[in-house]
Amino acid sequence: MSAAETGASTVPERTKARRPKVVLFDVFETLLDLEYLRPRFVDVGRPGHELELFFARTLRDGMALTLAGGSPPFLEVARSALIRSTERRLSEEAVQHVLAGFRELPPHPDVEPALVMLAKAKVPAYAFTHGAAEVARAALDRAQLRSYLRGVISTEEISSFKPPPTVYHWACRRVGAVGANTALVAVHAWDVHGAVRAGLLAGFATRHEGGMSDVFDAPHVVAEKLDDVVERLLAMPT
Repeated sequence: MSAAETGASTVPERTKARRPKVVLFDVFETLLDLEYLRPRFVDVGRPGHELELFFARTLRDGMALTLAGGSPPFLEVARSALIRSTERRLSEEAVQHVLAGFRELPPHPDVEPALVMLAKAKVPAYAFTHGAAEVARAALDRAQLRSYLRGVISTEEISSFKPPPTVYHWACRRVGAVGANTALVAVHAWDVHGAVRAGLLAGFATRHEGGMSDVFDAPHVVAEKLDDVVERLLAMPT
């Protein structure tokens, strides 16, 4: 039985390691620290550990909706996930209090050095999120990072979450670059895997997950911190 008959997709040829001409950064957890949402759960009478369940459900639901034929905006998916993760015990005011925290997330300490390095190398960098572009811009402005970025790209424009290949291809078109010259940098192994499968270069920072899973395709660069990932990407041959 052929791949087409089973619904399986063929694995694309892996892009050879090379110095990227454009770098796309995932936003939540890669650039901005979600840990600062935890006190907002406590503010509304919920245990702080529900943060992980909430965000995992948000990603899962967004990906499932995408696979089924298109996702609603990130904050709608997040709102639904938050209500269910907190046992439907939050008032609407409490829900909005937690979600408002996305606008105020601070950067991880390794982010600005990574962006400065790219700026000095004259390699354009973009924020690439399935979150709302306006929320990401507000948080990045507050974190004083937007001056290092050429723009904020949100997959809400195409009603999708990452990681289908079409999402990465769309992002490359948005920044005017081909996948083989574009690097995706993230702390999520599934995001890095999606980029590699889409024909992009990929850099994985292990500070969030500790390492790469054996079930995912290996990224081109791996390091603990974001600035070390960028340094290694820039050191690859042109």
